[in-house]
Amino acid sequence: MHRQYRETIFALSSGAVPSGVAIVRVTGAQARMICEELAGSLPSPRQAALRSIRSRNGLLLDQALVLWFPAPRSFTGEDCLELHLHGGRALVRAVLEEIASFDDCRMAKAGEFSRRAFEHGKLDLVEIEGLSDLLAADTEMQRRLAVEQSSGGLSAVYELWRAKLVEARAMIEAELDFSDEGDIPGSVSERVWADMREFAGELERALADLKTGEIIRDGFKVVIAGRPNAGKSSLLNALAGRDVAIVTEYEGTTRDILHVELDIGGYAVHFYDTAGLRETAEPVEREGIRRALAKMEEADLVLSLCDGSEAVDFVDLPAGLQAIQVLTKCDLMTDSEPKPNGDILVSSASGLGIDDLKQRVLSHVEARVGAFSLAIPSRLRHGQQLNEALQEVRRAIADTHLGLEVRAEHLRRASDALARITGRIDVEMLLGKIFSEFCVGK
Repeated sequence: MHRQYRETIFALSSGAVPSGVAIVRVTGAQARMICEELAGSLPSPRQAALRSIRSRNGLLLDQALVLWFPAPRSFTGEDCLELHLHGGRALVRAVLEEIASFDDCRMAKAGEFSRRAFEHGKLDLVEIEGLSDLLAADTEMQRRLAVEQSSGGLSAVYELWRAKLVEARAMIEAELDFSDEGDIPGSVSERVWADMREFAGELERALADLKTGEIIRDGFKVVIAGRPNAGKSSLLNALAGRDVAIVTEYEGTTRDILHVELDIGGYAVHFYDTAGLRETAEPVEREGIRRALAKMEEADLVLSLCDGSEAVDFVDLPAGLQAIQVLTKCDLMTDSEPKPNGDILVSSASGLGIDDLKQRVLSHVEARVGAFSLAIPSRLRHGQQLNEALQEVRRAIADTHLGLEVRAEHLRRASDALARITGRIDVEMLLGKIFSEFCVGK
């Protein structure tokens, strides 16, 4: 897939200025000339060197560290230059303008460095998606999952599976081509189908792990539900440790869905505060209740709230939802009152029970995730191709009435589906979407 580019691209790769250090990255055919013109000479490959950075008319711009990565041993597979400048706005702007003055040089688009790395065979699509996730990771588990993918752990699994399919097809074709010779026993394909039945089980387990990967990558969804004035918004604020939702003594204050993301035990957990559930004729509140019910259908867990200082009145939840019954306002209860039934008592005002509630939520997350390897799919795109591969393998196993040529073709299609995950074939339509998610300079 190696591709030669006429244009050299450059970008500020280290984020917004002003900053202590600003890294300007250049890749392409002009990188060597730009280095020699601005820094005077090429440093030794992959070794930082202090250089005076000058414009082409001799004006000193900065004293900076220069790093030179000659092709093909660079991130993009091309000649690549990095200038580690002081991070002043005027200085960075002057250097970028100087680089732009070279022929066939332009500012990079979002993800363009990574796209060149892919097209020069330095990274596959799974590794690049992992790199994108690593840049966006907010929690420890998101970081671990992204590192596994960006370092090639998941790609290695997919390539091992492709190798199994290639070997199976080779054995079938050997039986077809040499069945009249004594070297190839006629029962060889029977061993293939036993192996393929076992392989189908591996694909099924990978698809079962997809939800685990999605929870780690995208977060665990927790909806806070209950009657009006059950303490939902107060609980959201207490969980977040800040005022996210407006809290008043009036019923029906919350109309739209409010959201906060927290890091609990290394997992991203999304909490959603919803409108109080009751019969009402007020149109805006009714829309808020409709949205609350729809959000509950998407939830991994529901916190069903009830004011513990009043009569117990938990709302009826849709069947099949995991729920924790939370009794709120426990600071208003008296010792003489019998404690109502519920899973946990909390007080958003005093903070009592909030840490225990977070721990219960974490227990639900861990129960859903279970024991797992981090070499698991985490994107719908992976799941779609894995499912296609599984269906093709199942057809190859089940269609015993068909000839070996047709059954081998099903295995070839399964192999192609796995190849599309890593980007080995037929992925041009995906590239723009994948690389557009990157920041400029990566």
